[in-house]
Amino acid sequence: MKKLLLLLAFISRCVTLFAQNLPQPDAATYIINDSVFIKTPQGHLLSAVMVRRRDAVGRQPAALFAFIYSDTKRSLYEAKYAADHGYVGIVADVRGKRLSPGEVAPYEHDAEDVYEVIDWISKQAWSNGKVGMYGGSYSGFTQWAALKHKVHPALKTIVPYVSAIPGMGLPMENNVFLNANYGWAFYVTNNKYLDTATYNNQKRWLDLNENWYKSGAAYNKIDSVDQAPNKWLQRWLKHPGFDKYWQSTIPYGKEFAKINIPILAFDGYYDDGQTSGLYYLRQLAKYNPKANYYLILGPYDHFGAQRGGEPVLRGYKVDSVAIIHTRELTFQWFDYIMKQGKKPLILKDRINYEVMGANRWDHAPSLEKMHQSMLKLYLSNVKKDDYFKLSAQKPTQSAALEQEIDLADHTTFNNYAYPYPIIQKDISSNGFTFISDSLKQPMIVNGAFMGQITAAINKKDFDYSVVLYEVMPTGEYFELTYFVGRASYALDITNRKLLQPGKITNIPFSNTKVVSRQLSRGSRLLVVINVNKNNFSQVNYGTGKDVSVETVKDGKVPLKVKWYNSSYIEVPISK
Repeated sequence: MKKLLLLLAFISRCVTLFAQNLPQPDAATYIINDSVFIKTPQGHLLSAVMVRRRDAVGRQPAALFAFIYSDTKRSLYEAKYAADHGYVGIVADVRGKRLSPGEVAPYEHDAEDVYEVIDWISKQAWSNGKVGMYGGSYSGFTQWAALKHKVHPALKTIVPYVSAIPGMGLPMENNVFLNANYGWAFYVTNNKYLDTATYNNQKRWLDLNENWYKSGAAYNKIDSVDQAPNKWLQRWLKHPGFDKYWQSTIPYGKEFAKINIPILAFDGYYDDGQTSGLYYLRQLAKYNPKANYYLILGPYDHFGAQRGGEPVLRGYKVDSVAIIHTRELTFQWFDYIMKQGKKPLILKDRINYEVMGANRWDHAPSLEKMHQSMLKLYLSNVKKDDYFKLSAQKPTQSAALEQEIDLADHTTFNNYAYPYPIIQKDISSNGFTFISDSLKQPMIVNGAFMGQITAAINKKDFDYSVVLYEVMPTGEYFELTYFVGRASYALDITNRKLLQPGKITNIPFSNTKVVSRQLSRGSRLLVVINVNKNNFSQVNYGTGKDVSVETVKDGKVPLKVKWYNSSYIEVPISK
């Protein structure tokens, strides 16, 4: 996790320097307005930047980029890029940012406000009545948020990259609050622009993780340890389930049924929030089977997917064919939808994905049809060298591996699942490790793995992880993907159901990341299961109380877990 925080800080500094050196539009070539004000019918004043080419003839479609990361130079660059591609470039700030008065409230007003920005655009004299939205992360979220209540007639398409879902991918993952985004609220709410000095203070965040963990304080006291109130974290902690607070920010349930505009989404196998971005598409397919959507998916992380990848990702040399240009594909798509242009060549089917190790793009009609079958493997109690056997045979007799975790001991960690680097010489784990037989033929892992943990514990809840690796013939470990979750939310992320101490319980997991990787002959699959207890996420002491109010005093009794050999994973495969 230290590597992750250092990586995030480095990227933030790069983004800041990048914004400072972005090419800006000149008044001779462009009509520029960096102080656009948009008054909504609800009485709120929003700010935006607009750039049009002076040589543009007639009314034009608009490309809208709505975000929380207010930076006038970046906004002008984005708008100029759109103008150079034949669109009126509009970059809108969320309520409370840049020139917009009042307080910024991340996620809470975007469903209402972005719709009104689209409406304003459609009524301008230079508008031909067509608007396309694009952008990544928070900007991906704003596009989906704009579709929550109804689809504006002028909105012809959205192109979201690595879209966030508040309450699902951040600030928590599968109901476990994470520290990686702790400083983000200060970054975007401390002033009208961005508090980069605070956000880039990596020592502060690393020290906070360590000091909070060692203190044994409740998670809702972490800002006291930091000595700086974090009111947004406190608000979010009041919603540990994906309840109506979070549901109010995005289309939810049957609201997806009315979304009928074309959509092109981008995401990455190593995007930390991939489950959020793909949740939108899965729900869209569920409630509107005839929806017109496409996905481009490859070996990218959260930032790389927004650019189109990089030659080396966390030590892994990416296949050359995987490098694309996300922005150029975006405007090719806009031309296709709004100007009757040519469809981007990469879009052979709904799901378009790069197969790591094969250096090729494959295509499928749905996420579920990326694979041909599911390989079911049991987490057996049979020893296999230094591991336990990951077996295709269902056990004939019930048995369990026993693990005891001293939850009050905050000098040790359990679980390090993060894929950094992607390829490792060795993996050290204080959990249990299971390995398969060597592959006799090459095989492609294609899709999202899932499974079921069967366990009994002496408490009412616990957090756990499942990590999936390829052990290459060289002996190196290639991390394919991982899952971290809370047992009490396994059946329903909106409603907590505590475990009964001592009772054998089936704990299914399926909200995992999609990956595509060509495994060679001689490779093996390896699974690591463990309890999640460390300094970069909540510590679940298992009392059944709100995890955020539990303290180290609640961990006096060690957690005892029996992992039963009827537990299994299902790996999506293609030949």
